[in-house]
Amino acid sequence: MPALVLAEHDKGRLSEATAKTVTAAAQISDTVHVLVAGQNIASVSAAAAEIQGVARVLAADDARYAHQLAEPLAELILSVASKYDAILAPATATGKSTLPRVAARLDVAQVSEIVAVEAPDTFLRPIYAGNAIQKIQIPSGVKVITVRTSAFKAAPLGGNAIIETVAPAADPGTSRFTSENLSVSLRPELTNARIIVSGGRGMGSKENFILLERIADKMGAGLGASRAAVDAGFVPNDYQVGQTGKIVAPELYIAVGISGAIQHLAGMKDSKIVVAINKDENAPIFGVADYGLVADLFEALPELERALG
Repeated sequence: MPALVLAEHDKGRLSEATAKTVTAAAQISDTVHVLVAGQNIASVSAAAAEIQGVARVLAADDARYAHQLAEPLAELILSVASKYDAILAPATATGKSTLPRVAARLDVAQVSEIVAVEAPDTFLRPIYAGNAIQKIQIPSGVKVITVRTSAFKAAPLGGNAIIETVAPAADPGTSRFTSENLSVSLRPELTNARIIVSGGRGMGSKENFILLERIADKMGAGLGASRAAVDAGFVPNDYQVGQTGKIVAPELYIAVGISGAIQHLAGMKDSKIVVAINKDENAPIFGVADYGLVADLFEALPELERALG
């Protein structure tokens, strides 16, 4: 039976997380379908159809899916679930809200945040803040899986999948959209950024984060933070990288004034190159850094900015 991937998208743009989840799904089943749910989703469905390895795109275009509420999405997935051996979604806010509801209704155990597929029924996932890897085998039943997309390469484009319209499922009426307050930034979104500059409690204040903002803008980088910096009110919650924040794996991760608590390391240790700037030479962050600079960040950052031109 085929595998079904719930597409991640926003404002008419298909997220790269979808193509990465397709890569995982293709290791479970020879046939992969993608479910696109939303309102005015023609462009998103067309983009999903171009992902290599996708045989069919199921398009559910209806106002009840406009805000990706978990309850209506779960009902939609359940309406087609009998046709699939595996149901996958990126381990994003939407995926992590929706698939547990699907798993509960199907009376199966969900496998969360897999980082590898060893066999169609065997998966690896991190536990204990990434300090151990758990192997899980599901020999029978529907597999409901969220995928840590930082661990998978995006499936390439060049496909030409069939786009099929599917009817919306009955709205359970247990949730409704009221409003949203989104932060707007021209910088790359953290989970897709090639370069990330992150600050910790060592930045000292909200005002000092402008030092990192200027460097991030010159490098075309995303701006991140540790939980300590977020809890101190230096930056908004959506900047947080770590076990309880966003899981990232950029080509370059620059950690400034971050001690390297295990919860933060769990969110960024798969970065290709890690650079750490900290005045404490014994800071745990140096244990995972490829390059470390023991220095006062308030001296090092202006010098780095000048070097960037």
